[in-house]
Amino acid sequence: MLGRSQGSPLVRMYSGSGYPRSTQIIFTEDDAYNTAQFRDDPMVITLEEIQIRKGDPTKVVKIRGALDREVRGNLVKVLEEYNDIFAWSHDEMPGIPLNLAVHRLAVDATFKPVKQKRRHFNAKQNPAVHEEVDKLLKARCIRESCYPEWITNVVMVTKANGKWRMCVDYTDLNRACPKDSFPLPKIDQLIDSIVGNKLLSFMDAFLGYNQIMMHPADQDKTSFITRQGLYCYKVMLFGLKNAGA
Repeated sequence: MLGRSQGSPLVRMYSGSGYPRSTQIIFTEDDAYNTAQFRDDPMVITLEEIQIRKGDPTKVVKIRGALDREVRGNLVKVLEEYNDIFAWSHDEMPGIPLNLAVHRLAVDATFKPVKQKRRHFNAKQNPAVHEEVDKLLKARCIRESCYPEWITNVVMVTKANGKWRMCVDYTDLNRACPKDSFPLPKIDQLIDSIVGNKLLSFMDAFLGYNQIMMHPADQDKTSFITRQGLYCYKVMLFGLKNAGA
């Protein structure tokens, strides 16, 4: 049995009723579903935007549009009361305290550190590198690095919209780090565990990896080089051996 859900699949919070085990919820942005035909379909789940921070219409979350009046009222009240735990920008994202979670690099001491020479980019790529570095500095995701033993280069990748994405090539560093084969939870077991619940919420962690801090002793190991200088990450990032995309 399939159910279509109107609205963006990248919602920060979605709440709905419990469904039978055989039910699958499909999120879609297709405008074809925004018609009377599908609005009247009981299998279509509409989403409603709720402003949870007074005075700021940009601070919204999405809930199911057909909730019971009492359930909706209680849910909106809770969201408004705890609106400060939601983040819409880096400035509102304090990060997870080091005593709760921190990312460490288990670098094998038998590997010799590698210092790559700076890679040169063309006139179109250089401004994109500069812009990304400035953005990461303002977001407090990186800092300047002094005398690092490991130095790697950035790689510029073309995105679908024609713009540039800056990545860091940690091939050398990753070779020196063992893989952590931590068991992940099984999706089917997670789905089974929610059967029968009347209310179900999904939360999208804002820049999830970046909320976990890099251990201070390992930050310099993530150093990368650009024509602006040397920088290292203060937060966990995609591309490390045990932080895959």
